[in-house]
Amino acid sequence: MKNLLISSAAALALLAAPAMAAETLKIGMVVTLSGPPGALGNQARDGFQLAMEELDGKIGGMETELILEDDELKADVAQSKARSLVERDDVDFVVGTIFSNMLQAIYKPVISSDTFLISPNAGPSTFAGRNCNPDFFVTSYQNNQNFEVLGKIANEKGYKRVFMLAPNYQAGKDSMAGFKQNYEGEIADEVFTPLGHKDFSAEIARISDSEADALFIFMPGGMGVRFVKQFSASGLADKMAFLSAFTVDETTLPAQKDDAVGMNGATNWAPDLDNEQTKAFVAAFEEKYGYIPGGYAMQAYDTAMLIDSAVSKAGGVEDRDAVRAALKEADFQSLRGDFSFNNNHYPVQDFYLLEVVKRDDGKYHTSIIEKVYDDYADSYAEQCEMGG
Repeated sequence: MKNLLISSAAALALLAAPAMAAETLKIGMVVTLSGPPGALGNQARDGFQLAMEELDGKIGGMETELILEDDELKADVAQSKARSLVERDDVDFVVGTIFSNMLQAIYKPVISSDTFLISPNAGPSTFAGRNCNPDFFVTSYQNNQNFEVLGKIANEKGYKRVFMLAPNYQAGKDSMAGFKQNYEGEIADEVFTPLGHKDFSAEIARISDSEADALFIFMPGGMGVRFVKQFSASGLADKMAFLSAFTVDETTLPAQKDDAVGMNGATNWAPDLDNEQTKAFVAAFEEKYGYIPGGYAMQAYDTAMLIDSAVSKAGGVEDRDAVRAALKEADFQSLRGDFSFNNNHYPVQDFYLLEVVKRDDGKYHTSIIEKVYDDYADSYAEQCEMGG
């Protein structure tokens, strides 16, 4: 009887203890880590883990377990792993994905389980408007925005005729729509390739015959590496302007090298953004991982800091309404500087024109030329009925 009373007293003491002292925060991360596209997921993984290290492994003051999953760039694999995270592992947050078609695969199983889903990269139009959801947040951008920037730049540069090239999946479709939203000139041609395309000889021949004065292109990861090398070898790189997003960036430049120098891009950040938090982040990242971080790493780092701010403010994860409100508030210091969420939980942020440069130490990175948009909101938010 005495032992039973002691056991009961101990149990009551545990129940009376603060929830955060007994709980472990569980975060599932679903990104592409396999093959050439894995360079993008590796950056996201490293950026998130760097943030965790700086927080001493405690996001929101809670001991944190990160469960990392590779979606292999296969929709069925992504969906299966997402289901496992929410049903077997009972995670509090799912962070993912890199590619928009993978996000579309995991969206329903995660959201229907009443688990917060935060995308550190994919920002498809499909969830930005009428299908917005209170438990879904994006820390990167709405896909179209980067390409809307390029459309504006093309007008300002006076490009009269543009050839458009992108892979045939949601982000590729968003890229085309985004560019055309702002571009006022003539479209020479619009070509979609399969995702993972390798031989661009036919597309380059069409570009050569198009009489375009500029090329608009979205080819992330290994596709971008292969295209730039083939495009440069064709001699066309010296004959027409090159406007891209995610075709020449910190994931592709180590392989593209001099072939990419001088090519333009547009997005929400670059490693030489002039603020103290970016300088500290880039220095710490290079010291730990040995390569220059790109936007994928930056956005994943920001995602960890966003979750940290929300869990801290809510005093844990038991009150989901409080966590959701704290996420929406975005009370953290973004590496980008200004950052807030629109009513659809996609960011309002600045966008820049970039150029590929080579550092004195022989490494390549994107560099900011000028700010194109200040506090830029996406065009789908007005269709979202969640309110402010």
